[in-house]
Amino acid sequence: MGIRLGHNDYGKSRVRLLRVARNADRHDIKELNLAIRMEGDFETVHTVGDNSKVLATDTMKNTVYALAQQKPIGSAEEFCRGLIEYFLANNPPVRQVEVDAEEVLWTRMQIDGSAHGSAFTRGDEKRTAMVKGSREGFTIRAGIKDLVVLRTTKSAFEGFIRDRYTTLKEDRNRLLSTGILASWLYDGGTITTDFNCTWEGARRTLLEIVADHDSLSLQHTLYAMGEAVLQRFPTIREIRLSLPNKHYLLANLSPFGLENPSEVFIPTDEPHGLIEATVVRD
Repeated sequence: MGIRLGHNDYGKSRVRLLRVARNADRHDIKELNLAIRMEGDFETVHTVGDNSKVLATDTMKNTVYALAQQKPIGSAEEFCRGLIEYFLANNPPVRQVEVDAEEVLWTRMQIDGSAHGSAFTRGDEKRTAMVKGSREGFTIRAGIKDLVVLRTTKSAFEGFIRDRYTTLKEDRNRLLSTGILASWLYDGGTITTDFNCTWEGARRTLLEIVADHDSLSLQHTLYAMGEAVLQRFPTIREIRLSLPNKHYLLANLSPFGLENPSEVFIPTDEPHGLIEATVVRD
């Protein structure tokens, strides 16, 4: 029985970068956390210890900072694609490069009703991008992570299976809350897409559906979210949504002689439901 090397890749993870574009009237910032993975002709480094085809992962890290210095970062997708093009052009043994990016979203401070030119604040939400490229072409994904939403009306969950272990009560007016994790795949011909504009529009669409959809379940709202994004953005081929059901339990105030008409809730994180699906074009 023979032994051989199977699939392999290597790279550099958690390469953190903050780029400041110092314009005359204001400053713009981009903060990225990158993970780089390379595949290629690397069998001999594993089997005989030949490092002659290996680009050091420390060099990958340095390349990120060097390319970031040469021009401002317009979007995470474009920066990742530029990195991949550089690595492919300068490393013949490399067949494919994948770069995953998480962007920390900074917003300008509002001082006396005006946006400050060089002061920022941030929350937990992140913008994501995953770009995979070879000499034959690219695939580009983008998305959102940890976008927490909550709605207090038009959310129900009724008519579900009831068996001997069911204790959950049907509810026509429950709180709907989730932390949106979304990832969409761009059509193969979208190299010139305005990624920033599309990302902002897709995010806005997701929030509009959460706010206004007459939800019969979180699954029902998930599909409506994905459907709306595909209808509005023809450059997006499919969208994957992962929605943890963040539970808020109605507090029982009857021992104190008090009624609770859906006004006082107890937040709970664990355990929680997890609803996931991909919405695709035919």
